[in-house]
Amino acid sequence: MFEPLSVFARQPSKNWLASLLCSLFLLKSTCVLVFAIDLENSEETTLAQAQQQAAKTGPKGNKEIVLNGQNLSIEDVVRVARSRVAVRIDSEALERVRRSNELLLLAARQGHSIYGLNRGVGLNKDMVLFRGDTLSPEARQSSEQFNRNLLRSHSAGVGPELDEEIVRATMLARLNTILFGATGCHPEVAALYLEFLNRGIHPVLPSRGSAGVADITLLPHIGLAMMGEGEVVFRGKRMSAGEALKEAGLKPITPFAKDALSILSSNACGAGRAALVIHDVERLLDVADLVYSLSLEGLNGNLAPLLAPAQRVRPYSGQGETARRIRELLQGSYLWRPDDNRALQDPLSFRDFSQVHGAARDLLAFLKAQVTIQLNSSDDNPAVVLDKAPQGGEAEQTLRYQVRSEALSGVVVPTANFEPIAWVLGFEAVGIALSHVSNMSCYRLIKLDTSYFTKLPRFLSPENSVYGLGILENTSTSLNAEIRQLSNPVSADYFARAGEIEDRATNSALVVERVARIVDNLYYILGMEIFHAAQAVDFRRRGSPDLALGRATKAIYEAYREEVPFLDKDRSLSADIEKSHGFLLAWN
Repeated sequence: MFEPLSVFARQPSKNWLASLLCSLFLLKSTCVLVFAIDLENSEETTLAQAQQQAAKTGPKGNKEIVLNGQNLSIEDVVRVARSRVAVRIDSEALERVRRSNELLLLAARQGHSIYGLNRGVGLNKDMVLFRGDTLSPEARQSSEQFNRNLLRSHSAGVGPELDEEIVRATMLARLNTILFGATGCHPEVAALYLEFLNRGIHPVLPSRGSAGVADITLLPHIGLAMMGEGEVVFRGKRMSAGEALKEAGLKPITPFAKDALSILSSNACGAGRAALVIHDVERLLDVADLVYSLSLEGLNGNLAPLLAPAQRVRPYSGQGETARRIRELLQGSYLWRPDDNRALQDPLSFRDFSQVHGAARDLLAFLKAQVTIQLNSSDDNPAVVLDKAPQGGEAEQTLRYQVRSEALSGVVVPTANFEPIAWVLGFEAVGIALSHVSNMSCYRLIKLDTSYFTKLPRFLSPENSVYGLGILENTSTSLNAEIRQLSNPVSADYFARAGEIEDRATNSALVVERVARIVDNLYYILGMEIFHAAQAVDFRRRGSPDLALGRATKAIYEAYREEVPFLDKDRSLSADIEKSHGFLLAWN
């Protein structure tokens, strides 16, 4: 087996993470950890000192995140990926990793055939890599060669390359699922994920080529970097992984046993990015509420469908929450005062807002729960399940997978938990819901262009304008057409592969990528809607200078007007579109 934490052997003594992890490997969580590390100055470091140092590595005001394999939230992924908050491993979780690795190696010594350890993978599952004791020189040599070649042979993704924040989300997602304790990899694999995150070593990962039943063509690039191969981005510079490890004082790993399969076979790439996109969709819907509220003021719209009595008779959770939010955003608005000129019924793109956006919120809540399960469970095959003795009628069936010694017990059992359909379908549903959100926004800005509905100038044109904002109907509906195409389901589009043994797929990474593109397009469309809404409000204020806007709509209107001025004459609108897009992206 590996010598404990050889990956840290060349680090300077002030490396808090080396001190912490060495301590965690040797002692249990309830102990006071004090461990002398034989490094450059042979300093003695306590766990408390190491944790204090860890807190300093993240951005100011952001407390480190402690991972235990079961408590990672969507918000945590965002903080680590985008704000580079420091990460620490819970000692009990690290102990689970150690014990699951020992149980896996014990299973091999006891003669079990184990996929990805002493047997090949995919259609090569019948290939015998070695038999018997993993510690024999012959077995060790065979296993190390297999592991290196498995990572190399499966590094088959294509560009464009993933952004660093997505790479960070990917590594965090995989680290946490390893800490769940069913993977069976060596603890130093988890340790190096942690080092990569906290030191900002980001392997160069391609974005395309995953079939979506584990991202097996994308994730091996992380394994290459851990071996000192391939490329990474470190300290703002692209360089070879070997050079980066040397600069960081880290030693490359030599993967062994099931390490390579543990690195490459998970849904971490799709799931890590999924967490970021879920966060972005949540924020997008909040921004859309605010833009809609200003549009309603630009229309002089009817609040009746949003009132509590109308909502109580249709008690969908997301719908009620959305209506409540709009009522709060519009507190103090002139819309609460009676107006004989106000329409009894507005167009459906205004009237149905809480129903449509509420449905999107309900689907998003389901999706968030499903992805949270993905982030805090094992999608490994096989699974190393500690301390679980077969019960009842299952005992006879699972007996063949049971592993036991005086110190360890459990099962090493084949699974199909790499199948991510439970959350992929939720993502596709959210994409479809966002296409409705987009349609509604386009129709609202078209209605704001239409004098019949607003009693304002056509296309919200000032006196010196030929066409006002009318041309934005073309731009917005073109982007909306892209959204409609991107929202079409693709999870069922796959081929049988690997000698037709792998005849399932979900295209999970593609599904998530398409929703991410929908979100960006929607910010452009909402940006064009707020351009219309602010223009309409300005026209209304010409006739009523004291026109009161809502508490929240007044704030966004005034901030927006500092970025994009009233259209008082024809000008190129492309710059205004970009400013509007950037304004909404930055709004909080």
